[in-house]
Amino acid sequence: MIINGRAISKGKAKGEVLLSRDEISFLGDVDPRTGVVVEKKLDAYRKSMAGKILVFPRGRGSTVGSYVLYQLKKNKKAPRAIINLEAETIVAVGAIISKIPMVDRLERNPLEFLKNGDIIKVDGDKGLVEVEK
Repeated sequence: MIINGRAISKGKAKGEVLLSRDEISFLGDVDPRTGVVVEKKLDAYRKSMAGKILVFPRGRGSTVGSYVLYQLKKNKKAPRAIINLEAETIVAVGAIISKIPMVDRLERNPLEFLKNGDIIKVDGDKGLVEVEK
């Protein structure tokens, strides 16, 4: 199944989904050294985004979040790609400067058809998501 969306940050990635139904602030919600979600209120608490396709509604919080995404990339703990319902500037800038493929505005709500552990491909050049069966 291929779903069209909007390209935000270029690149292609394939990997396992880490899904959160919560908004994520990279400043404070995520440990930039480990890639683990440290905010207890989030449904992804104690899960690592390192090497995963991170799917969540949108970012929130401080502009420093862009730099935290960059730190995650430098520490080799960043997600392989990001999918948002609606990208906001902080996460989009972080993905672009970190060269993490990112898409949003999919034709179908990814929170409704994706689940943790699914293997998907993200094409940040064309804004496509492919779900493998």
